[in-house]
Amino acid sequence: MIDRIFHLSESDTDFRTEILAGITTFLTMAYIIFLQPAVMSGYLFGIDTGMDFGAVMVATCGAAALATFIMGLYAGYPIAQAPGMGENFFFVFSVIPAAAALPAVVTGAASAWQVALGVVFISGIAFFLLSITGVREMIINAISPNLRIAIAVGIGMFIAFIGLQNAGVIIKDPSTGVKLNKFFTSPDLVIFFFGLLLTATLLARNVRAAILWGIAGATLLSVILKLLLPHIYDVPQIVIIKDSMLMTRFTLPEPGTNLISCLVDIPPSPLPTLMKMDIKHALSLTMLPFIMIFIFMDVFDTIGTLIGVSEQAGFIKDNRLPHANRVLLSDAAGTVAGACMGTSTVTSFIESTAGVEQGGRTGLTAVTVGVLFIAALFFSPLVNMIGSYPPITAPALMVVGAMMFKNIVNIDWKDLSESMPCFLIILGIPLSYSIADGLALGFICYPIIKLFSGRGGEVQWFAYVLAIVLLGYFLFVRVLV
Repeated sequence: MIDRIFHLSESDTDFRTEILAGITTFLTMAYIIFLQPAVMSGYLFGIDTGMDFGAVMVATCGAAALATFIMGLYAGYPIAQAPGMGENFFFVFSVIPAAAALPAVVTGAASAWQVALGVVFISGIAFFLLSITGVREMIINAISPNLRIAIAVGIGMFIAFIGLQNAGVIIKDPSTGVKLNKFFTSPDLVIFFFGLLLTATLLARNVRAAILWGIAGATLLSVILKLLLPHIYDVPQIVIIKDSMLMTRFTLPEPGTNLISCLVDIPPSPLPTLMKMDIKHALSLTMLPFIMIFIFMDVFDTIGTLIGVSEQAGFIKDNRLPHANRVLLSDAAGTVAGACMGTSTVTSFIESTAGVEQGGRTGLTAVTVGVLFIAALFFSPLVNMIGSYPPITAPALMVVGAMMFKNIVNIDWKDLSESMPCFLIILGIPLSYSIADGLALGFICYPIIKLFSGRGGEVQWFAYVLAIVLLGYFLFVRVLV
């Protein structure tokens, strides 16, 4: 029966191979379970977005499982889905602040994070409609391949920069903005660099689930230092130790507590974020640019992952990919479901290539990943302990940022009409501390440079429309945010 549903024999694979491939994919992307609730709740940055940590974890696992099930059963591809890295930071640092400036939010009639969820929901519906009407191709063609690469690179730099800040490696400075933390004996920095070096070493040795093992290693060291440091009194940097996040935010179970109950528990309630999206205020003109950017990010992530996984697995035949539209529909359905549950844009994960390398060729690989996301719901105490201490997960941000940065070599740097907008995006995103603003800089400059260099015909008309909308956003909306 399983062979008939997933066409295992036709794909030259078997049940055991597909299951192992699914486990491999899950292990390489399981870091999102720790990072997503920490990002969305603001805990990772020392802020409060208003979103409940536990509810976001349930939404993350639930949306990832549902979307991946759809991908496996409907599209039949070994591609896993979950809330995307990049989209979640955009949600917290760009969409929520913009929503917070809406009159209804200022007066208390609406909530910024609920409006932001409404933006994600609308973008998911729009992506769904674009996928079934063919408009998707028009949007993809409007943005040059170089700009698509620059978006990933810029977000990668932003994520890595935030990782360094979260770990306390980079700190604020009144004269230069930021500077390097000179206290390298701080427990936070020790744990961060241990996790980073461990993860990088495992990646260099081609160890599967290196990111997850890095998180596990950093967690173990955190536990050891948390237990030992209170008994050390002759350390010169004792003030740094007392003031570290390890001593103030990382909590261990009380002595005598049952170990199993500290790791396994009934999943948190999803009600704090379930169906809480504010669609009415998300449809305001202020939020329109963010809806459009979410659509672009989702389109590019999905297309890029689909092509990357399919090339590696040998799915592309005669320059065509069978049932490609089903992948896009699965992705759109995941985003809509994720917004309803209470998390940011769900997209296809490039980590799916790890499962393909393991031999995964059918939707059974994806279904396996979905089952494991459901199982992860029952480990909320462990997720909460790890997610509450940023130096543990900061190395994962650095590694994900590096993975996103590597495609910078594919940008055509010789063509300044292409490379200059790319450079603005790459540099603008981390320095403006806003993915939206960084993207807007590049999207506005791209058609203008092309036009005045006598190559305006190379630009799709939709790119000009997008530039006008974003310029209007800067002139009339951004000044109010």
